[in-house]
Parts: sequence; C-alpha cells; structure tokens
Amino acid sequence: AIHSLKLSRNHVDWHSVDEVYLYSDATTSKIARTVTQKLGFSKASSSGTRLHRGYVEEATLEDKPPQTSHIVFVVHGIGQKMDQGRIIKNTAMMRDTARKVEEKYFSNLATHVEFLPVEWRSKLTLDGDTVDSITPDKVRGLRDMLNSSAMDIMYYTSPLYRDELVKGLQQELNRLYSLFCSRNPEFEEKGGKVSIVSHSLGCVITYDIMTGWNPVRLYEQLLQKEEEELEESWMSYEERRLLEELYVTKQRLREIEERLHELKACTISKPPVLKFKVENFFCMGSPLAVFLALRGIRPGTSGSQDHILPRSICNRLLNIFHPTDPVAYRLEPLILKHYSNISPVQIHWYNTANPLPYEHMKPSFLNPSKEATSAPESESASAAPSPTTSPVMVRRHYGESITNIGKASILGAASIGKGLGGMLFSRFGRSSATPQTMETGKDGSEGDEKKATTVGTPPLPHSSSGFLEPTVELEHRIDFELREGLVESRYWSAVTSHTAYWSSLDIALFLLTFMYKQDQEETDKSNLDTL
Repeated sequence: AIHSLKLSRNHVDWHSVDEVYLYSDATTSKIARTVTQKLGFSKASSSGTRLHRGYVEEATLEDKPPQTSHIVFVVHGIGQKMDQGRIIKNTAMMRDTARKVEEKYFSNLATHVEFLPVEWRSKLTLDGDTVDSITPDKVRGLRDMLNSSAMDIMYYTSPLYRDELVKGLQQELNRLYSLFCSRNPEFEEKGGKVSIVSHSLGCVITYDIMTGWNPVRLYEQLLQKEEEELEESWMSYEERRLLEELYVTKQRLREIEERLHELKACTISKPPVLKFKVENFFCMGSPLAVFLALRGIRPGTSGSQDHILPRSICNRLLNIFHPTDPVAYRLEPLILKHYSNISPVQIHWYNTANPLPYEHMKPSFLNPSKEATSAPESESASAAPSPTTSPVMVRRHYGESITNIGKASILGAASIGKGLGGMLFSRFGRSSATPQTMETGKDGSEGDEKKATTVGTPPLPHSSSGFLEPTVELEHRIDFELREGLVESRYWSAVTSHTAYWSSLDIALFLLTFMYKQDQEETDKSNLDTL
C-alpha cells in the first residue's frame, strides 16, 4: 500500500489513485485475511471493500426532498426511564410506515409530513434516588421496572412533581419547534402546520399544557362548594357573624389578587405556553377520559368538542385506541352521554379498496342488551328519552356480537347453535360485520328491513338500518377504533396492544389522511380566492 489510514475498527489502504480498499480489524477478519493470503489470494480480493470517489448516479433538480408542510411531534408516555431512546425508535418506525403509505396513496403531492420525537423524561430530576433507596431488595428486577414505568403516574398525580413534568414536556416542545424553524425558515412563512401524537400518559400531560389546567383550580372550586354548604346549614348567631366576616375578607383578598394580576399583565406580556398552534391532537391508547371524569367533567347538551378541548386551542381532537387496550378510554360519552351506546368509528384497514370517507360514516349502535327488564312495555314505549339524557344500555364487549347492520344471512348463521359454532361466531362476528359499513348506501335503501326494539329497554331514535337518525350528534367524531384481527387472541392483545400503535400501517394511513386532507382543502380554498 502506498498509504494507510487507521480508524477505530477499520483501516484503509491506498494501492493507487483508483484502488482504495477498506478492511475490518475484527479478529475474524484478520484470521480470514491470513488464511486467504497463504492460499495465494491478494489482500484486496480476499476481504477488502473497494471504495470509489463521487456518486453512483448524478443528481438532478427533481431529487431534492419534498417540502415539509406539516410536522408532527410524537410524545411518549410512561416507561421512558426504563428504556431511554425508545421514543426515537418508535418515531422512526412510525416515520418509515408513513413513508410507505405516502408512496402508495399520496405520491402525487409535492409536500410531506415529518415526524419528530419528543423525549421529555430523561432530563427530569424529580426525587433523585429517594424512591430507589426505599425499594426492598427482594424481586428487585420487577420493582425497578415498576419504579421506572408506573411511577411516572404517581409523579404526575403528586402536587410536588407535577409541574416539573409539565414544564419538561412544554420546554422540549418549544425547543424542538424553534430548532426546526431555524433550520427550515420557510416553514412558518408558508403556513406550516403542527400536530401532536401523544401516547398513554403523554396525552394527559399534553392536554394540560394546551388547556393550562391546574389542580389549584379544582381546590378553589371545592372550597367554594364547602362555603355554600356551610351557608345552608344551621349555625348560631356568633358562628354566622364570623362566617360573614371570613367571606368578606376572602372576597377582598380575591379583588386585591385580581388587581395585582392586572398590573403584572400590563407591565409584563406573558409569552404563550406553546410557540405554535396545534392543528390536530391525536391520542393513542389514552387514559385522558378517566382523568377528565375524575376532575368533574360531565356530559353536556351540545355536540361540540369545545366541551373538553376548545377549538381555539386545538382545531381537531382524535382519540385512537385498540379495542383490547386496557389503558385506553373513550372521550365521546364525556361530551354527549348517549354516545356510550354508539360504536366508535372503525379505522379502515390499510389495504381497503375505495374506503368510505370518515366524515360520511354514520354513527351506529353498539349491541344493546337482549335481556328483558322488569319495566312494563307500555312504560318503556311512553318514556322516550332525549338523546342527552338516555340511560346507558348494558353492553357486552366489542367483539362478542355483531351490530344491527348485518344482513339476514349473517344473522341466520349466528343462531345455528350455542356450542362451538356460536362461540366462533361471537369471536369473529364483529370482524365479519364491520366491512358492511362500507355499503351503507346499499343496505340503507333496502325497504324490507323492519324496526326491532328490545323489550323493556327505552328505545333511542334510530332507523331500520341500525344507524342513528339526526338528533343531537357530535360536530366531528372523536373516538376511532382499530379493527381486531380475525385470528387475534383477545387476552394476548390486552398485553401487547398498548405498545403496538407505532408500526401500524392502518394508523399511519389514518394520520396522513386527516393531515393531507386539511392541507388539500386549504390549498383549494386559496386557489378559489385567487380566482
């Protein structure tokens, strides 16, 4: 060799201007080179990799990457301390899956969506090693796993550490957005959009950052309720006089605090919590509904998303979950109570041909209870409930029976027997019936179907096709459910489904469908304005 360059695990030999070879310094490679050279082969031909200058193909103007019109921040949930860097790998899987979907369905568009991981847990100090020091040594591996995962929920419910978690995620979101904009200066100029995909506990923290929710507000509401209860209860003259003085003092204190806040607001302009407007907030495997229910959120009378997340903060809220995910809960019944009897929207399979657009899919009932109650039929018929106050029907699990939109042949097959055939049908009935939602235009027009109301169960307004007739409905559907596989074990899915969202082609298509649809609508609108 004319010249050699030593690297950490390799070395490069220059035999001439055009003959440059890279060799591995691993022990097995050295042994292989020694053996082959003794057999008469040259060092280069035995184990070297030839290096060439320049590129294999000449670049063209069309080779540049498409412009990024939409960035998606991917926020992790619990367990990041146990497996640092996992969110980067998960985001890479989601990005690769989205690229496949883009090539198949959105290749004609000149823009693309970029997924960016948000790792907020590793920079937090929290209690240091206090929890580790009080952990017993027996079954240490299991205890360490719980301390590194489930303990994040305890930290977030702690008034001492909650703010640290919120600020950690908030600062990381703002840092990544500023960094992306500095490297892509045209993003903001051309109206680039930002969406957030959060998983598990990350959904709750992201929601609290966007809405500014604080447990102190809940405490103030509780104190106010206690004051009202005290005013209604009986008390002596002295007690009532002292209570009135306390009420006047508190009222005066509130007025002083409000004036102080107004003065501070005039002198110091408070920066926004996030440096960007959130276009879409996608929740995956989210327990957000449980947290909201425990905070006192109850169903309202309008079908607006503003009841739980104002549109001024986030344009669209979408809750994605697997039917067997034990951590995920529904959000729609927190807006309108009777949506607990309405099935979530089924997410299309990746390879579905000509799927029905989600906004055209009509709400359909979950399977109501078939057992008769003790109430007389006349009472049930006379007491037609309003859509917002209707009682919640007793429901079975999602996969245990079909919806009301199945055809007569499927319904007939269900009643063949209660033995093995019945078990198999109850297992696969839902998967067999759900594709029929694609053919609502055909099935809904058949006039030979009759209305059927369960005896003793107050009927909700619905048509003979099993769909709701227009009463009080949501402005936009929020709950979207993945379809179960035909040979999928429900108990095994309960263990694996919570972490199976990242590589799903169905979810990648679902996310891109909503984001590209919004971008396309705005482009069409701007073209019309120009004309």
